Amino acid sequence: MPQTEVPLGIYIHVPFCAARCGYCDFNTYVPSGPEQPSEFVEAALIELTRARAELGERRVSTVFIGGGTPTLLGATELLRLLNGVAERFEVNADAEVTTEANPESTDPALLRALAGGGFTRISLGMQSAAAHVLRTLDRVHTTGRAVAAAVEARDAGFEHVSLDLIYGTPGESDDDWQSSLEAALSAGPDHISAYALTVEAGTAMGRAISRGTAKAPDDGAQARRYAFADAYLSAHGFEWYELSSWALTPDARCRHNLGYWRSHDWWGVGPGAHSHVAGMRWWNVLRPLAYTQRLRSGNSPAAAHEVLSAEERALETVMLGLRERDGLALSELSPTAERAVRRELARRRIVISDGRVQLTLKGRLFADAVVRELSL
Repeated sequence: MPQTEVPLGIYIHVPFCAARCGYCDFNTYVPSGPEQPSEFVEAALIELTRARAELGERRVSTVFIGGGTPTLLGATELLRLLNGVAERFEVNADAEVTTEANPESTDPALLRALAGGGFTRISLGMQSAAAHVLRTLDRVHTTGRAVAAAVEARDAGFEHVSLDLIYGTPGESDDDWQSSLEAALSAGPDHISAYALTVEAGTAMGRAISRGTAKAPDDGAQARRYAFADAYLSAHGFEWYELSSWALTPDARCRHNLGYWRSHDWWGVGPGAHSHVAGMRWWNVLRPLAYTQRLRSGNSPAAAHEVLSAEERALETVMLGLRERDGLALSELSPTAERAVRRELARRRIVISDGRVQLTLKGRLFADAVVRELSL
């Protein structure tokens, strides 16, 4: 396939949040000193110019502005970023254009401006409908705000509205989780993402667990919550299409994320953003100030790059292919994987359909183990 035919996505990482959540290990900062959102936007536009110079005339199929809390920038700056992409690249008429948002950082006027300015999709960080769970996660929005924001986004004209949930927070009950799912669906989204809480070293939650002042997530409870979410969402018309994602219709699937799982090209703009073009991967410096200074001085913001070995790419092919509902073609597996396939079939963690390996519900719960088995 000619390189110009490979779908291209643009990701823009906004590294700012109003406050840092205790479980979060993303590359985010509370604005202070010289590290200000306005400086970041100017630098991001410079990097987009660099991207155009290096990529040439490429068509953009998806734009995703994430973070962080992109909506902290306000509508004017978010639209500057989106227009910056459109001024440098030909953006497909049917392009998916997403912004992430925390519920407390939106209002009807901002949402109308974004939808009117070209954004087609919004992903809202709801996490939970239980107040005590939100407190444990250090989330600042109230329990009903995410639902209200989702309704406002739909009323503002967004074609697709997604809510992100987290399950397995210490202190969360099965009833809390069911209530969160019920509340999420009451807002009328067409996409739900649900992630197991993972505790990373160096976060406030990680330190509290290490000290013994907080409990670690329970693996059994998380598996139970995932299975319940899958059954509950399926009963309400949603279909899983990726390990942590359910969509009401095929059109509601996040095309930008599908590009990651299918190893399409993407250029990541912003501090810490990762890129992948023609098999080359690179990632930018983490600090917003260093990122801005490099671009202003005419230098690349990239910190390092890599090209995967054949063995690494084979492992990634299995890992990414199995994430999706459609699974992985048997022909993508190594000749030595036949015995592992038979073992996984006996364990009922996979099925074979039309020559493709697909995870069962049990397989999704043990996805990492299945990937290891089939990558040998």
